[in-house]
Formats: sequence, structure tokens, C-alpha cells
Amino acid sequence: MTGKEHKDYSVQNIRFSFFLNFIFAVIEIVGGFFTNSLLIISNGIHDLGDSISLGFAWYLEKISLRPSNEEYTYGYRRFSLLASLISASLIIATSFIIIFEAISRLITPVEIKTQGVLIFGCLGIIFNGSAILKLLKGKTYNERFAMLHLLDDLLGWAAVIIVSIIMLINKKLSFLDPLFSIFISIYLLYIVIKNMKDVINIFLQSVPKNMNITRIKKILLNIKPIKEIHDVHIWSIDGDYNVLSIHITVNQNISINDYNDIKKMVRSVLIGENIQHATIEICNENEPCMFKEKIL
Repeated sequence: MTGKEHKDYSVQNIRFSFFLNFIFAVIEIVGGFFTNSLLIISNGIHDLGDSISLGFAWYLEKISLRPSNEEYTYGYRRFSLLASLISASLIIATSFIIIFEAISRLITPVEIKTQGVLIFGCLGIIFNGSAILKLLKGKTYNERFAMLHLLDDLLGWAAVIIVSIIMLINKKLSFLDPLFSIFISIYLLYIVIKNMKDVINIFLQSVPKNMNITRIKKILLNIKPIKEIHDVHIWSIDGDYNVLSIHITVNQNISINDYNDIKKMVRSVLIGENIQHATIEICNENEPCMFKEKIL
């Protein structure tokens, strides 16, 4: 699958998840008030927040498909990452809201309509499970955060089913409803913050994960007549499309054709290292370079 086809597939996945999530969010919130269950209300709020963030993700993922221009010379790929940050921020915000509400309910318990809770739990598993299966093979951070939204909901509905069965057996254990809400929200915060760090690192142009500058330099130095490599920079546009710029020093006595051959060999190596875009500057060994003293 080409990069363009993968992006189109990503847009379709997020669009499907948006509509599925939004429809069920409305059903959840109504059902949550009807059953008086914080787990259902919290999942409904989560799903509504998810729907908003999925809407952003869908819109910004479509923008990320636009080609480069004079204003965005690398294209619009990072708009997909922007959607990831919006999604992560919404998850964090709604998680804290639910934690505070759950603590309040632990202090002041309320009566819960258990049978209705169990029915909504089963529906939640079906709706969210379908959306997760759609996003499971997604490779973009946007799809990943969208799936995290839905995974949170799936865990929430699993908790709803467990809690409702326990409360059917013993109604005195209704405190499990807000307690499970707290546990799920804390777990989700951990996952989201961990993934959010990866997105922030991409925005800060850190070297992509599983990519080692030292190893790449060693491979390139095996190409003759390369004598030295310096001023190496590697970063990622969106976590999938990686970029490199590099200065290469070669022997003095080489022809124009040799320069072209060296560039072809270097680009071939870089493609094998998952670097899709490379800017290569070749210097003669007697040619001064203002970047030569840099560590990398």
C-alpha cells in the first residue's frame, strides 16, 4: 500500500469510527441518566469527547492529504499529528472530570438501575469493539489515538458488565461503579501520556524511534569513495515519513559521474533505513565546510 493509499484508508477508518461513536454517545448519555450509573454517564461523556476529537481527527487527516506548496513545503502531514494532540488533550481532560465525579459518588452513593446498566454494557462492547477492529491495523498516530479513545470505552464497558453482574448479586456493592471509573481513567491517562510524549518528540524533531544515526553513518562509510560524514540530521514529519540531511566528504579525484553514483548508493541505503526524503551535500576532501566541526 502506497503512502497516499494508506492515508486514504486512515481517513476512511476515522470517519467510520466518528459516526459510530457519535451515535452511541447520544444513546449512552440518555441511558446513563435513566439508569443513574456513573459508569455509563462517564462512558457517554468519554464517547462524546471522543466523537469531537474523532471529528477533528477526520477533518485534519483529510487536510494532511494535501500536497506541498509554497507555504507548507513538506506538505500537510503534520496536521494529522495536530489531531493526535487534540485527541490526547480531550482524553486527559475528560478523565480528570470523571475521576472527580467518581470521588464525589464514593462519598455520596446513589441508587443504580442494574439491569439497564448490563444491557448498555453489552451494547457498548458491540459498538466500540466494531470501531476498534476498524482502526486496529492503522499506522498513523492519528489512528492510534483514535483507537486509544475507543479502547478506553471498551475497557469501560467491560467494567460496566462486570460491575452490573456483581451488583445484581449484591446491591450493597454499588460503590464499585464509581471505583471502576477511577481505575479505568487512571489507566487511560497513563497510556495517553506515554503516546503523547512520542507525538511531542516528533514536533520537537527528535530522531525517530528505532533509528540510530551512528549505525547509519557506519553503513554509509562503507561506500567508496566516502571518507567522512558530518552534519547529519534525521527527523520525522508525522511519525511515518522520515527526512534526513547530510554532508558527505569524498576523495579529491572523482568525476561528476562518481558524484551521481555516490548519491544513488546513499539514497538506496537510506530507503532501506526507512528514510523517504534525503538532502545530500557532497564535499571534496580539500573543500572547506563550515559544518564540518559539528559532532554529528
